[in-house]
Amino acid sequence: MPKGGKPLSVGILGFDGLNALDFTGPLETLAVAGVDETKQDSSHYYDVKIIGVTGKSFISDSGIVFRAQETLSNLLTLDTLVIPGGSGMRQRSTTRTIENWLTARAADIRRIVCVCRGIYPVAESGLLNGRKVTTHWKFAQDVSRRFTKLRLDHTCSFVKDGPFYTCGGGTAAIEMTLALIEEDYGSRLALSIARELVMRLRPPAGPENSLALDLSQFECGPMDRLADLPAWIGAHLSENLSVEALADRTCLCPRHFSRVFRTTFHATPAAFVEQIRLDEARRLLLVPRNRVENVSRAVGFNNADSFRRAFRRSYGVSPTEYQKYSRNRVSNTTREQSPRRVLQRALFR
Repeated sequence: MPKGGKPLSVGILGFDGLNALDFTGPLETLAVAGVDETKQDSSHYYDVKIIGVTGKSFISDSGIVFRAQETLSNLLTLDTLVIPGGSGMRQRSTTRTIENWLTARAADIRRIVCVCRGIYPVAESGLLNGRKVTTHWKFAQDVSRRFTKLRLDHTCSFVKDGPFYTCGGGTAAIEMTLALIEEDYGSRLALSIARELVMRLRPPAGPENSLALDLSQFECGPMDRLADLPAWIGAHLSENLSVEALADRTCLCPRHFSRVFRTTFHATPAAFVEQIRLDEARRLLLVPRNRVENVSRAVGFNNADSFRRAFRRSYGVSPTEYQKYSRNRVSNTTREQSPRRVLQRALFR
């Protein structure tokens, strides 16, 4: 039941360029906890308000338009403040507005929550100096460089240090919000909401309790790195497609790349690339006025002679013979399907 019988007031900041998932993750999680359905009077656990940083309307990175109920300029009391991330945090005017507001009002707020890049204005205010924090691994190096007084551990899903919560964004923001609910109302309610959202309930990584996030789960395996290679080869036929170049593209050593490639595609890299080049050459040879030499260069052969040899080896005819035969066949088919031919067949069937 809400402390003191009143719902806790939570403000979630909104600004142009916010990340919609950073914003809606905590918002929807708190909404699930919004009403105690076991009580006939429907006691609210949280009173959640969207707080506009500069105005009541704002748009996310993904183009979703939101409307706030309040703005920072007229905000009164607040128990918890949630600051989402997003590209808008690159705008100095946005971070400065939040920073100035925090400098004046942070002492009146019980808890400040930073999601992903939402850490920037709080760090700039100096409120996080000396504290353990986390953020998304993509921004960890920049945060460490700019704010040297922070004790940053980017391997954590989320961290609590005093009245400050920080997290890496995405689903970590939902996990962190579940921890806030557990802190406020106990594990029973938090577990119930976690089951409804199909999420894990886990403790924050505090100063003495580091909960490492295994980032290896986000690394691509060798097979994954080769998945988009055929499409990339097809789009770069005139470039260097040697084993070394392809291995470098997939971040593998040439020897290991060749072994994995052969296992995946049942052909050597050289044979695979040559076949894609020849398949594209067949298509180009059907285009009127395309000369064999031009087609050879377009698909990445060093000279026309090597192209002719490879083409004959694969298809049993020379490029010129294929070109003539294919064009004659297309021409004959077109004549056979002309309106006059169709009419003649209908009349003399």
